[in-house]
Amino acid sequence: MRELLSALEARLDSPTAKGLAQAVSRAIRDEVLVPGDQLPPIRRVAEELMVSPTTVSSAWQLLARSGAIRSDGRRGTTVAPDRLGGARYTTALRHQPGSRLDLSTGVPDPRLLPDLRVPLGHIGGEEAAPSSYLDDPVLPELGDALRNDWPCAVDDLLVVDGAMDALDLITRTLFRPGDRVLVENPGFPPLLDLLEDRGVDVAPVGLDESGPVLDDVAAGLSRKPVAIVIQPRGQNPTGVSITPTRARRLASLLEPTSLLIIEDDSAGDIASSPDLSLGERLPDRVLHIRSFSKSYGPDLRLAGVSGPATVLAPIRHARALGQGWTSRLLQRALVALLSDPGSQAQVRHARGEYARRRALVADRLAEHGIVVPGTDGLNIWVPVRDESAAVLRLASQGIAVAPGGPFVVDGAPGGPHIRVTTGLIADGQVDVADAIAEAADASAWSAQHR
Repeated sequence: MRELLSALEARLDSPTAKGLAQAVSRAIRDEVLVPGDQLPPIRRVAEELMVSPTTVSSAWQLLARSGAIRSDGRRGTTVAPDRLGGARYTTALRHQPGSRLDLSTGVPDPRLLPDLRVPLGHIGGEEAAPSSYLDDPVLPELGDALRNDWPCAVDDLLVVDGAMDALDLITRTLFRPGDRVLVENPGFPPLLDLLEDRGVDVAPVGLDESGPVLDDVAAGLSRKPVAIVIQPRGQNPTGVSITPTRARRLASLLEPTSLLIIEDDSAGDIASSPDLSLGERLPDRVLHIRSFSKSYGPDLRLAGVSGPATVLAPIRHARALGQGWTSRLLQRALVALLSDPGSQAQVRHARGEYARRRALVADRLAEHGIVVPGTDGLNIWVPVRDESAAVLRLASQGIAVAPGGPFVVDGAPGGPHIRVTTGLIADGQVDVADAIAEAADASAWSAQHR
């Protein structure tokens, strides 16, 4: 411990909180401190470096906010692990090359996206001219369109570069290493990666046909979480949507708490389920995200975020220090799409087509005795006997699917699964369902005869 304090003293340029934080950061960079190393107690550091305990405590807070250190229970304060860089997400997308049918991605069918040529052709003249750095980050016309079609009253509104950009901003601004957050299980791998990268402790909440299981939420509340993240409709990977009754009961359960509620409506306008938000009951604690990527095009990279002005203020400030705003040209494109009757007809067609494709596969699997949860979205969550064997069996037939492991927190309810993007099966749904059922059944055989 004495050698470590000497190393910090040698790197200390200024006896301030910022100077001490920089000294620790340099020690980590120089590998004097490595992930998992315990930092000395605050009072010991203060005595050895001849600074006040308040200075050390402030330095530790700066380091925790940057993700360099974290509170580690009985071990005290330790150097945070190296960032994993999306381990779950890359695993979920790992599949055999050359698939004739790639159902592993969870992305929309490009053939069902609106034709951009007509609405974008309307953007011209002064509308297409470059705007000022000082203009409102949210295009007024888009703000009005979103407010008129939002599932709850809007106090304040941001436009960002997609749902993951929103989640990145929220977690970076509002969460600290060691915070506990309730998440759906199974959940979305990039979100789980993001929370892990922030040093957040993830507590799983199971799902049933109506949404988050209330008993799991109640049990999670005893662990003093700071937030819960839910997908209100077309949940990825299960396709479960929260029913109005479950939403009311969940709001009642959360009302006595101070928990922040983050709603990630990534399905957006392609979802067939009712658009709802707990913000109707708890407007002072709900951040509602709606993505337009799956309905209007991933390259638009647009999502709206609503919430209380006091909660969105630090998020807006953090964004102003970086990108600043989302391209107003892209925002104008979305306004054109939202107001164009032809584009709206294409989105309605896509919504119905995704529902049809999903239902055909799910119904056929049910005939094989394989029941999948949910009724909405682009994906189905298929129970199998052996995950790896099922993935390999389908790959041998030129069909790529995602293994279920990366979607799971602390074990998947009901055993191993695969995620299949039914939204990309334009035809032959029955044949694909038969292949999935065979892979699930074959995996059971292979697991028993190794």
